Amino acid sequence: MTSQISEQALGNEQPDPANIVIFGATGDLTKRKLVPALARMYRARLIHPLSRIIGVANNMEEDAWFSMVRTALDTFAADLAFTSEEWESFAARLHLVRGDLSEESTYAQIAGSLAPLNERVNVMFYLAIPPDWYARVAQGLGRANLADESDGYRRIVIEKPFGLDWASAVELNRQLQEIFRESQIYRIDHYLGKESVQNLFVFRFGNSILEPLWNRNYIDHVQISVTETLGIEYRAAYYEEAGALRDMIQSHMMQVMTLVAMEPPVEYAADAVRDEKVKVLRSIRPLRPDKIDQVAVGAQYGSGTIDGEPVPAYVKEPGVAPDSVKETFAAVRFYIDNWRWQGVPFVLWYGKRLQKRASEIVIRFRQPPHNMFDPEGEPPVADALVFRLQPDEGMFLRMNAKVPGLTTRMRRLVMRGPYASGTEALVEAYETLLHDVLQGDATLFSRADEIEAAWKILGPILEAWNRRISIDRYRAGSWVVPEVDRLFEGCVGGWHKPT
Repeated sequence: MTSQISEQALGNEQPDPANIVIFGATGDLTKRKLVPALARMYRARLIHPLSRIIGVANNMEEDAWFSMVRTALDTFAADLAFTSEEWESFAARLHLVRGDLSEESTYAQIAGSLAPLNERVNVMFYLAIPPDWYARVAQGLGRANLADESDGYRRIVIEKPFGLDWASAVELNRQLQEIFRESQIYRIDHYLGKESVQNLFVFRFGNSILEPLWNRNYIDHVQISVTETLGIEYRAAYYEEAGALRDMIQSHMMQVMTLVAMEPPVEYAADAVRDEKVKVLRSIRPLRPDKIDQVAVGAQYGSGTIDGEPVPAYVKEPGVAPDSVKETFAAVRFYIDNWRWQGVPFVLWYGKRLQKRASEIVIRFRQPPHNMFDPEGEPPVADALVFRLQPDEGMFLRMNAKVPGLTTRMRRLVMRGPYASGTEALVEAYETLLHDVLQGDATLFSRADEIEAAWKILGPILEAWNRRISIDRYRAGSWVVPEVDRLFEGCVGGWHKPT
């Protein structure tokens, strides 16, 4: 559910005026996510009315860009229903800089377009551009003296993927940190901006009832999953390079895992939270190169049926090599070697063209130690706490209860707790994250050491999968993925599929 946000929804705090500079102003991310988010924030006065939104593009006139922005709002933020007066007010904050990102003159134009607002020249640089350009744009900003904060803040937002492996991530961090301080760099992961993911943090540390159970003594294993019915759509070039492991597990899903597993931070502040997340990553048991087949599964979707419609195999998608062995399904079994989680498997899995779209965290508890109700029968099903991140955000507690009657037979009882009521709005992830950048709050953004630690963990899998010459396939629209069940051997209840 999406709706218009209010000042109360984001803390009733209006940031200082800022120049919001969007590189890649004509791209899909800008149209689908950034423009709608900024428009909603502008209406709710969560962007200062003096702020300016400056697009940077090479092959578009300003009038055409204005028209593109209006079309994007009508298409991807139809719920706003901007009146002509509201559009004129919003459009008055728009400005376009035309130029090639490889030319120094473009950065000089950007510098000239920045306006002092309330006697300060605050600037957010949002890099909605291909990753190959991140370092080059940062260097261009540095040469134009646009990283200097003597007259106002300078914050740069970097989209994923942040590198393609450990070495490239380290190099990109080095290049960025030559120009910007770490406190100026915001590595964005839209998953952490989701309301339901942030609620996980509050649920863990805002309730004392769970803390005694949140450890190896009571939890058998944890599953974190993201499933999609969609294929790769228009992203063949990206996906042929990245694959499912890089696209989702290294970034979104390992971030969520750190929130599930982390220790309580001393305060809800950027460095305190990120310190605890890094501790989790550094505690993950190294993956042995000779054991990769035992802890990781990769597969690729074949042809099949989704919602009654036939869909092609991955290798038949436009732009995909017919002999591609790139995975569209990835699953990894991790162990966190610390006092709280020793011996508890964390299984992260993600796939495209599966039977249902959902994102879930399943906390599967241990079975009762003694089956007193039916000693000759099957033991009671283990309890489970399920966080549904999307869609239908909420929590489900699955427990055993007695069937009414004269016996002690049991059945499953599901207690449901929807995250938002019908009258409450769920703030879109980009609205939350853009607001945090403007406020200078980096809590929901990744730090350099966090990015590098995640890549280092996955390095052995990437190396093994880069050498493969074939890959298992699964039928689109099914839950039958070869070899995945072995990752759940010894896990109570086995592989949990969303329902």
